Amino acid sequence: MISSLFGGSSLRISPKDFPAPAEDAPLAARPGRALAVLAGGCFWCTEAVYLELDGVLSVVSGYSGGTAETADYKSVCTGRTEHAEVIQIEYDPSRLSFGALLKIFFAVAHDPTQLDRQGNDVGTQYRSAIFYADAEQKRIAEAYIRQLDAAQVFSSKIVTRLEPLEEFFEAEAYHQNYAALNPGQGYIQAVAMPKVEKLRKYFGDQLKG
Repeated sequence: MISSLFGGSSLRISPKDFPAPAEDAPLAARPGRALAVLAGGCFWCTEAVYLELDGVLSVVSGYSGGTAETADYKSVCTGRTEHAEVIQIEYDPSRLSFGALLKIFFAVAHDPTQLDRQGNDVGTQYRSAIFYADAEQKRIAEAYIRQLDAAQVFSSKIVTRLEPLEEFFEAEAYHQNYAALNPGQGYIQAVAMPKVEKLRKYFGDQLKG
């Protein structure tokens, strides 16, 4: 089965053949800064993927979906705070589109067909979600999900939630740049690095020099 070749995900095609979004925002005429907030399981892993992508200026791990009172790791890990572990990606919209970020999100960063979990990480805090900042981000994300489902790119239906971005809460300092600072940690080697290696293998031309 093809999916067994690509990190155990439900992807039915090679990541190199993953379709780009048919609807996307055009690249900006001049360099600038834009933000995207994505939830794809443990933020250590998604952060590690996006830090390598050319056009990404910074990645901050944090929490969205709940309130400030419980936006801390211990509380979020209970699965009862409504938060998701997220990353806030700051990128240059003259070099990367929002749709290009979503392509990596679906093709590499996580499995969007797993409901309220990623592998052995179980709970709503590990849900697949796009926290859209405006109507354009929502429109692009909705259209892309419809496109991928219609093309049956995955063996199961995409369960990614679209949630309005109310607030982003930065996670504790020890979570930031975690994979790079802890390369020998077992979880990083078993879960994060295969995603990074998949990015390098299939999207090497899109990485920072």
